[in-house]
Amino acid sequence: MLEGFRDFIMRGNVIDLAVGVVIGSAFTAIVTAFSTNIINPLISSLGGTDYGFGFNAIPGNDATFLNFGALLTAIINFLLIAAVVYSLIVAPMNKLDEMQKRRRGISEDEPAPTDTELLTEIRDLLAGQNRPGSTQLP
Repeated sequence: MLEGFRDFIMRGNVIDLAVGVVIGSAFTAIVTAFSTNIINPLISSLGGTDYGFGFNAIPGNDATFLNFGALLTAIINFLLIAAVVYSLIVAPMNKLDEMQKRRRGISEDEPAPTDTELLTEIRDLLAGQNRPGSTQLP
């Protein structure tokens, strides 16, 4: 049981995930600072009040303030994080995968065999094994 757990932990996906969480946490601090110090003041300047871009559902009651500026900031944060993750992680990994396929001689123009073609090939191989006098595959 411990050996299986060790194999699971040492598998590349778990280590990659741990590195991603640490880098994501560090990057969140950068995005939060950018939003707090750049985006929020710009959005507040549109609203013309100390609260930001929004309004009170019940006039005079600050607890009913609908803060559209905070929603807009969250959307901008998400788009910034998604853009950085794509440009720094996804795009280079796709390029690396493409280079490795080229090195192995896998052509992208050549379509992969369909499930039916693979199953037909397996059936034919098994049928060849079951014939009397036929040689067994290694």
